[in-house]
Amino acid sequence: MKMLLVAGLLAVTATPAMALDDPLLKRAEAVLKRQPIIDGHNDWPGALRGSFGEGWWSQDLKADSRGFKRPLMTDIPRLHQGRVGGQFWSVYVPASVTGPQAVKSTIEQIDIVRGFVAKYPADFELASTAADIRRIQKTGKVASLLGVEGGSQIDNSLPVLRMYHALGVRYMTLTHTKHNDWADSANEPARANPLSDYGKAVIKEMNRIGMLVDLSHVSPGTMKAVLAVSKAPVIYSHSSARGLADHVRNVPDDVLPLVKANGGVVMATYVPGFINSARQAWEAARTGERSRLGALHITDIARQAAGMAEWDAKNPRPPVGIGHVADHIDRLVKLAGIDHVGIGGDLDGIDSTPTGLEGVETYPALIAELLRRGYSDADCEKIAGGNLLRVMAGAEQVADSMAGDVPPDVRP
Repeated sequence: MKMLLVAGLLAVTATPAMALDDPLLKRAEAVLKRQPIIDGHNDWPGALRGSFGEGWWSQDLKADSRGFKRPLMTDIPRLHQGRVGGQFWSVYVPASVTGPQAVKSTIEQIDIVRGFVAKYPADFELASTAADIRRIQKTGKVASLLGVEGGSQIDNSLPVLRMYHALGVRYMTLTHTKHNDWADSANEPARANPLSDYGKAVIKEMNRIGMLVDLSHVSPGTMKAVLAVSKAPVIYSHSSARGLADHVRNVPDDVLPLVKANGGVVMATYVPGFINSARQAWEAARTGERSRLGALHITDIARQAAGMAEWDAKNPRPPVGIGHVADHIDRLVKLAGIDHVGIGGDLDGIDSTPTGLEGVETYPALIAELLRRGYSDADCEKIAGGNLLRVMAGAEQVADSMAGDVPPDVRP
């Protein structure tokens, strides 16, 4: 890949909005016509449930969701506008929910995805394989897959894992914000054994059935342990480069070559606090101030609100833009290679986005920024979705090779 940028461009904070007639935007549209976006992580199912409960069934998902009482980042027209051809829909359950309740809540989230796919058959179709995605995206529909966002959601049951797979789940994030019985989260202090023997059995079973192992949210120790045992390529469904922004949710520089050796893909995320250190520090300070005011004025909500308004006025939020996301893609490409990078926006799972990436309609703008930086059309097709398709196909080949294996008989 021929890159036109010098190192100084890593400091870019935002890229000006592109005019609709910008030649790079037109070129990006052409790229995405050949290889539509396959995004690694979108929380629309949870956002619909959070906004409407079971009443989501009566909502018009073809309406502009920016006009909802709680504006969303996703709706059907904007998915098409953004050239989305494949989407992993997160069926997220908080890590604080465990046991049978976690399984029940996961099934309810799966029901939402399968529900809107059934309700809008002209716009969505369930996909199980890389070949399915390729076929579906040629029709103009959004190939829809599911991702379980936390190993606690299987309640230490490999049969539950297999049933999720039967319902359309094609990746599982091994942890969320808490350790589980067999793998370490990035958000808690590391344990002596970041991946237990049972955890290794979970990886083996995921390899056997063709479910992608997602290493977003896990600790560096768990990342390395999984990369040492997984026969199939792994994904990071929504993580960026820790060498640029030292957030625990990002991938350390020394892990990226291991991802390359494994054949996996890191799908760069949009989360402002993950991709910009100034924003991360601001968010931490704001959280601290909110806690301080809450402790000082325990029952006086009005004084708490006034105090936060005063703090916000004195401490403007640091800007984050498309350039920051592209900077992380640059870093990932440099250390892992062009064949090992994708996009996982985490839209509708975050409170704010980088400027210029406010919703699912904006993917062409990100591709245009990569083209501006000197990425070729072929490079952008890989990042848009080609790399993820290769990883899925690789995982399917591993599953085929393990077809005669017996599921492990293990307990945590």
